[in-house]
Amino acid sequence: MIDFLSEPNFQRLAFLLGGLLLGVLVERVFFTQFQKFTKKTDFEWDDVIAHSFKGVLAVWFTAGGAYLALTVGDWDPLATAVILKVLKVLFILPVIVAAMRGVRAVVEGVSDRSQFNSPTLVVNLVRLAIGILGTFLILQNLDIDITPLITSLGIAGLAVALALQDTLGNLFAGVQIILTGLVKPGNYVQLSTGERGYIEDVKARNTTINTFPDGNLVVVPNATMASSIVKNYSMPVEALWVSLDIGVSYDSDLDKVEKTVMEVATEVLTEMNATDPTAEGPIVKVRFHTFGASSIDLQVRLLVQTFTSQGRVRHQFIKQLHKRFNEEGIEIPFPIRTLINKE
Repeated sequence: MIDFLSEPNFQRLAFLLGGLLLGVLVERVFFTQFQKFTKKTDFEWDDVIAHSFKGVLAVWFTAGGAYLALTVGDWDPLATAVILKVLKVLFILPVIVAAMRGVRAVVEGVSDRSQFNSPTLVVNLVRLAIGILGTFLILQNLDIDITPLITSLGIAGLAVALALQDTLGNLFAGVQIILTGLVKPGNYVQLSTGERGYIEDVKARNTTINTFPDGNLVVVPNATMASSIVKNYSMPVEALWVSLDIGVSYDSDLDKVEKTVMEVATEVLTEMNATDPTAEGPIVKVRFHTFGASSIDLQVRLLVQTFTSQGRVRHQFIKQLHKRFNEEGIEIPFPIRTLINKE
């Protein structure tokens, strides 16, 4: 029995299986408990670490067991060199995967706090950069000269660029859209071509817009998006003024009209929670502006919190104002045409 335990092959297998079992044990017990602990804390970055390094420890312990197995007995030098290079890859590759996971988790966390979805293009470009750097790092650790590879990639890249001009044009246009920061996911925009809706995402080739109130998905190439005239209703602030024109009779008490309109507008905005509670200054403005043919005309402006809430506010305000005008005896005149027949 003792002779069997001293066999090199048995010891190598023991180290390899021991590393694997220890890695699985650490992953299932220690790491699982660590994940439960991170979910209970208010600190967000420990969740990112737990998510990023899931499965990494198991690979590292297995690679460590394989490395210890190499120390037992005599190995062929060529086989040892090959196995060591493989183990280097097994140590580096999980770090690259963890970094890619971490980037996505960090971007999603920032998006949640800013209440805006982060463009998919940003995440993909950063992950691509990490993947390329990680690949070069692995090649260097494998003693592979990357200079010819970089040269070849440069020549191949030129050929690909010529073949994929439209694709690359959309890619760089998407990067431009993101870097300028004038259009972001979650913004309500209207294009010069007439499409309007919420920006859902900026991808490598296109920008997706969810139309409102239809709920359809409009796909716009990034190059078209970058060259179009875009009206962004969410910037510089999301709140906007909604204007309505009203006419009242020449017999009306204008002070009473102004007071009534102000009261109704304020009540509607408050009841519907449609205005920004932190807004400074008035949320309702009333201005008389024209002596019309059959009425004195005024404009009412209401400060609403979002572009999409203006329809509901306008609807409710017209209903409530009409009811209140009837109660107060304020007349909304309509044009009357008198025909005179001279005989």
